[in-house]
Amino acid sequence: MNQQIKYPLLTSPASIGNCELKNRMIMAAMGSNFASEDGHTTDQLTAYYEERARGGIGLIILETSAITWPAGASMPNMIGFSKDEFIPSLQSLTQRIHQHGSKIAAQLNHSGKIAQEDVIAGRPIPVPSIPKSEPSDMFGLLTQDEIMNFIKAGGPDGKGPRYHELSVDEIQQEVQHFVEAAKRAKASNFDAIEIHAGHGYLISSFFSPAVNKRTDEYGGSVEKRARLLVEIISQIKKQIENFPVLVRLDANEYRIHNGITPADFLITASMAEKAGADAIDVSAYGNTSKGIAFTEAPLVHEPGGFLDFVRMAKKELTIPIIAVGRIELDVAEKGLKNNEFDFLAMGRKVLADPGLPNKIISGQDHLIRPCIYCYICVSQIFINKPMKCAVNSQLGNEYRNENIIHSTADQKKILIIGAGPSGMESARLLAMRGHHVEVWEKDKDIGGTVRVAALAYEPNGHLVNYLKNSLNQLGVKIKLQTKATAKSVQAFKPDHVIVAVGANRDAPTIKGKNGKNVFDGEQLRGLLFGSDANAIKKLSLFQQVILKAGRATQLLRNIYALRFLSKIWMPFSKNIVVIGGDLVGLELAEFLVERGRTVKVLEPSGSLGPNLSIVRRSRVVHMLKEHGVELLTNVMIEEINDQEVIFDHEETKKSLQADQVIIALGANANTQLSDDLTRLNLPFTSIGDCTSIGYIHGAIADAREAVINL
Repeated sequence: MNQQIKYPLLTSPASIGNCELKNRMIMAAMGSNFASEDGHTTDQLTAYYEERARGGIGLIILETSAITWPAGASMPNMIGFSKDEFIPSLQSLTQRIHQHGSKIAAQLNHSGKIAQEDVIAGRPIPVPSIPKSEPSDMFGLLTQDEIMNFIKAGGPDGKGPRYHELSVDEIQQEVQHFVEAAKRAKASNFDAIEIHAGHGYLISSFFSPAVNKRTDEYGGSVEKRARLLVEIISQIKKQIENFPVLVRLDANEYRIHNGITPADFLITASMAEKAGADAIDVSAYGNTSKGIAFTEAPLVHEPGGFLDFVRMAKKELTIPIIAVGRIELDVAEKGLKNNEFDFLAMGRKVLADPGLPNKIISGQDHLIRPCIYCYICVSQIFINKPMKCAVNSQLGNEYRNENIIHSTADQKKILIIGAGPSGMESARLLAMRGHHVEVWEKDKDIGGTVRVAALAYEPNGHLVNYLKNSLNQLGVKIKLQTKATAKSVQAFKPDHVIVAVGANRDAPTIKGKNGKNVFDGEQLRGLLFGSDANAIKKLSLFQQVILKAGRATQLLRNIYALRFLSKIWMPFSKNIVVIGGDLVGLELAEFLVERGRTVKVLEPSGSLGPNLSIVRRSRVVHMLKEHGVELLTNVMIEEINDQEVIFDHEETKKSLQADQVIIALGANANTQLSDDLTRLNLPFTSIGDCTSIGYIHGAIADAREAVINL
């Protein structure tokens, strides 16, 4: 064992059954929608998984795949294991994974009551008992485009799913379907299978007393409800030799009355072990009709959200335990050391950086691209679109062979204006290709608006650190407090210019917007970091003194220190109205209420947070409502005075008391420098918010496109 490695246990070899893994890091199954519409693997899907194998992962658990495809599928582009015709393309996938020394397990599943494709096709959905339908509180938060995708789930007649209660003979048929799918996985050279017995799918619906109302041998006690799983495992073990079987189980069902409990889980897990399971993959589930529940489980928001369940399982079972659920690397290493679990499964982390394992092994963990937990990846699946990642624009593009970071013989002198995420990401990619890159930033610090975003939502700050570390590693020169003009750019004599100056954030015309109690986007940024003298003058003398002290001691330049200090003191009054309910306004409101402010949000349009991913949007809105935040849409602001905001809502004139008002509106493309460069006929590319407002995902994607097209 290499003692120089920060995480020696994570990088140590281990086995699941007879499957020997080179390390204890596992890629958790996550739906991609990269498969073909006929259930086959594709070049896009294969290249996506191969990139994670190339990155050094020990085991890949393939995204959930349909044992009876097209029946039982929960996505339009889902991998099928129902016919032998799928085997050749699956063999091609496993071969590509194996050539990098990684192992791969097929996750076999029938989606049961969540089989969306059955609903759309009008096929009856097999269930243990006919479930009750619940209206979703997410529907009112959807954009028009998102609504159209959700409408498809109503089926051909718009009446929703048609359920069919399985007979005992039909249950036995489902057991055989799992066995036959496992045989195809073995024939396709998979190293193991994982039976998906969680997340509200067919098997887990048998576990859940909220769904399973049967009175025969498959219902009633925990043991009877677990019978289907036991029979599946037993039959696979009986019919296929030397083939490890992992089982994914829910340890709890959140916001589901009479759902699966941790006690149920332990009994079921023990029965699975006795039946022959080689490992238990510990997860959980939540009521998906409640927007907040999905971020409680299965895609947990709280760090280490399932660790208590994992520890319970480790104490009761002898087979390996796989831990998942936003577990940071330090926590994982400690958990392995304390014998709390045996393997770490990561989903979002290896989407963000497929090279994470190799970076750990090579002592470059400071260069791991962080997941910022924005939920774009999974939100894409909600609307039946291919997965994407806000911080890794290469995800889903691996198959294109664009040579994005391969050295070029045509080395150029490139000047980048702006050290926000788009500027820094383009600098990173261009430097990796061998170009001579210099970055100019007008402020004292790098990060652009992401520095403000990091105050509201801490994970954003990790992205800034990663980009900073990457540019330092590559030797990219960054000149701070350097404002670019067309003439200074011309004097530099670059071969090409990347303009990444961000957006203008001027408040729209509102009567009273210049009042002492009103701050627009730019003023807010300058206030928080102590850099806008005019904004600071709007504060009390006492507040000004504190901010000047913070600026003098450099504390206001440290995002993490500022986040901590903001919990003790901020230059904001108790009662605040935020005008603007998109990404900036909602995250700002979340930041303020967590620090004891009373907040109300007024949004001129009819939608809250359209630029937030569906899952993140649902969580933020839910949390704001729990904090008592009033959220109003379709408002027309008439006036702001020193005591209140006056507006029209539902054809009625209303007002809200406000000690302070923050206008989170008015972001628009900043084209001044690009216009000046055009007049001088200098070659340039504009990216990020200075072209259109795309936030972090748009910034990173723009950087990639700029580098490809250079």
